[in-house]
Amino acid sequence: MLYWAAVFFIIAVIAAVLGFGGLVSASASIAQILFFIFLVLFVVSLIFGVVRRPGPPR
Repeated sequence: MLYWAAVFFIIAVIAAVLGFGGLVSASASIAQILFFIFLVLFVVSLIFGVVRRPGPPR
């Protein structure tokens, strides 16, 4: 689960650079929305990865 948290974080950073950096003015609002979506997914994945407990041995 921490792998997915890292993936979502990288996507959020890329979306932030495109959306808040003004590099692509036509799709800046879409990139800003994607930034917040993937930032939320990153936080949720990080929380689930940290609190996930290993199950009993089989």
